[in-house]
Amino acid sequence: MAENIGEKAVRCLRLLESYDFTGVQEMCTETATVWHNDGSGEQLMGEKLEQLRLLVGGVRSLRYEIIRQFFDSDEVLQQQVLRAITADGTVNEIHATMYFRFDGGLIDRIEEYSYAVPAGR
Repeated sequence: MAENIGEKAVRCLRLLESYDFTGVQEMCTETATVWHNDGSGEQLMGEKLEQLRLLVGGVRSLRYEIIRQFFDSDEVLQQQVLRAITADGTVNEIHATMYFRFDGGLIDRIEEYSYAVPAGR
């Protein structure tokens, strides 16, 4: 049975959890872009993945909890919580809504609207 795009979006996040940035890149078009609401603007997927690679040393584990998900033929919208444990054991939560747009079965754009919950809350 073919994987639907909702499952593909979740697989992308599972690859990020395991720091498989090559696997994420393979799920994307050559021109895939990423946008975050942090004011940094739009980036090519490869640039974003390179930034994430540099952060891996300071993170003990990542886990995305998908709260809910909606999808149609080429778009996925989901609410999620990223739980990250840093190298010093601090637990951080980032609540987000993430939008995936697909083209030909590959991720062509990701938009993430997120906010971090202060540690200890």
